[in-house]
Amino acid sequence: MELVEKFEAARPRLLSLAHRIVGSYHDAEDAVQTAWTRVQAADLSEVVNPDGWFTTVTARLCLDLLRARERRGELPLLLDDVPGEQSSVDEEFLRREEVSRALLVLLGELSPGQRVAYVLHDLFAVPFDRIATVLDTNPAAAKKLASRARSRLRGVRPAEAGHQAEITGHLEIVAAFLAAARGGDIARLVTLLAPDAVRTADLSLLPAGAPGDVRGAGAIAEETKFFADRIRAAVPVLVDGGPGAVIAPGGHPFALIRFRFGDRFITGIEIVRYTPGAMAPADAV
Repeated sequence: MELVEKFEAARPRLLSLAHRIVGSYHDAEDAVQTAWTRVQAADLSEVVNPDGWFTTVTARLCLDLLRARERRGELPLLLDDVPGEQSSVDEEFLRREEVSRALLVLLGELSPGQRVAYVLHDLFAVPFDRIATVLDTNPAAAKKLASRARSRLRGVRPAEAGHQAEITGHLEIVAAFLAAARGGDIARLVTLLAPDAVRTADLSLLPAGAPGDVRGAGAIAEETKFFADRIRAAVPVLVDGGPGAVIAPGGHPFALIRFRFGDRFITGIEIVRYTPGAMAPADAV
């Protein structure tokens, strides 16, 4: 198989890998195209594993991009930093590839080395000796970076088994709430909310004229119809150790939602701007 055919056969995998490392379809596409340019200019006569070499080149380019972003203070890549058209492309790619929205947000909170090590090893089964080459380190150090990333992504588990079960149950209600809101099932939403539930929000996250506070199960349920696009981009997560959700169009964090509970009903919903370090994946419990 000719070089161009080998690279084109590998391109979809390289694009998926690059996207999970850099969190942006546009940047991932640029990295893969730059990798192709370098491959064309290289002497591959002694390359035994072209696919592995393509992966190494692409991952190094992605690592350079992450480090450049870090120097500019651009980690994680927030929605406010992404043009609307690019965010739409990212959202389409995320859904088509079935990428975990919450995982993509959390990956953005890792150091560049941790993110590359985790994505290459845990998501694409690249051995640590090759990861070490990408990171310009040794396999033991690469393994440690992946382990640290795994620990951060796992989040902090509730200390007591009873509390863990309670959090798990509340996260299931959050998932049911988001599913009903996406489907416009107002009746179902009302059953999940306490009659006197309150929704509060940072006014900067709301359309002009929208109230900062909304009271009552019916009013909160009805309001969800005006935020369908944001709800479609929301997934359950732990927020500051409690039940919540992150709104992340295209995988770019925008806002966090905290839920308060009384027994099995939602008594409060608080929508705030996303802050790094506040969340852990829902499966952490």
